[in-house]
Amino acid sequence: MTSPENTPLVAVIATGGTIASRKDRDGAASPSLSGQDLLDILPPMPLQLRAVELLAKDSSCLTLADMQAISDRVGAELADPAVSGVVVLHGTDAMEETALLLHLRHGAGKPVILTGAQFSADSPNADGPRNLHDALLSALDGTGVRVVFGGRALPAWGLYKLASDRADAFAQAATGAAAIAPDLPPLPRPVAEMRVDIVALHPGGDAVHLDASLEAGARGIVLAALGSGNGTPEIVEAVTRARARGVPVVVSSRVPEGRLAPAYGGGGGGHDLALAGAIHSRLLRPGQARILLAALLANGCDAKDIRAAFA
Repeated sequence: MTSPENTPLVAVIATGGTIASRKDRDGAASPSLSGQDLLDILPPMPLQLRAVELLAKDSSCLTLADMQAISDRVGAELADPAVSGVVVLHGTDAMEETALLLHLRHGAGKPVILTGAQFSADSPNADGPRNLHDALLSALDGTGVRVVFGGRALPAWGLYKLASDRADAFAQAATGAAAIAPDLPPLPRPVAEMRVDIVALHPGGDAVHLDASLEAGARGIVLAALGSGNGTPEIVEAVTRARARGVPVVVSSRVPEGRLAPAYGGGGGGHDLALAGAIHSRLLRPGQARILLAALLANGCDAKDIRAAFA
C-alpha cells in the first residue's frame, strides 16, 4: 500500500465558473459550489487533495487583478515542496487568458492544469467531474501550464475557446512548429493595474472605439481585426495617433485559426497598419494578445521587445 507520506499532493484552486454552478428557480446558473464540494463528488483517487477557496466568479467577470490573484496563489502553491502539481478550476469564458498569464509566470515549473465545465453541475450532461478527474491525473505528469478539457490536454500558448455548447470546448490557433511557444524574458511584475483594451473592428468601421480607449487611459490596445489582421483607413489613422501618445497597438484577428500576416494594402490593410506602427500578433488571438501585451507593459518592455514577443 502507498503510505500517505508518499501519496502525491495536488492543490486545487477554486475560482468559480460553470463547473461550480447550479441553476436557480429562474434557470440562471451561477457559482454556488466550493472547491471542496467538487472534490467530494469524485471517486477515491490515489492522491492527497488540498482545496483552496480563492474566488467564486463567472470568468466573464474576472479582472486582470483577479487573474493576478489566481497567478499569485498558484505561485504560492508551487513554492510548497509538498505540492506535486496545481489544478485551477476556472470558467471557460476567460480560461485561455488566465492560462496564458500562468504560462508567462509559471510555465517552466511543476504542472499547472486548468479545467472547468461547459454544463452546470446540476445538468444531466454535467462534464465537470470527468474534467476534474482528468485534470488531477494530468497534474502528476510533466511540467508547465495546460488546459485539460473534453478528453484532451492542450498547451496554453495559442489557445482559444472553440464552442459554447459542446464538451470539447478548446482548440489551438495553429499546430506544429507554428504553435510552439517562444522563449520570452521573465515577466514577474503584476498586471493587476494595467489597462489594455480590445477594440473590435468591422467592415467599414471608424475609429470611435479606438479613440475612446485612448481617452479612457488605455496603456495598450489590441485590435480584433478582420482576416489576417486588416482594418480601415480610419483605423490606420487612429493607430498613428496612438503611437504618437506612446500607446502600442497590437493587431490580432476575429478569425480563430491560422497565422496572421500584414500582407494587404488598400489604405486599411495589415500592411498599412504595420506602416502606421501597429504590431501584428502572428498567432495569439485577441484575448491572449491582451494578456501578453499587459504583461510586457507591466514589465517595462519597449516597442522592440513587444514586437519580438508577438512575432
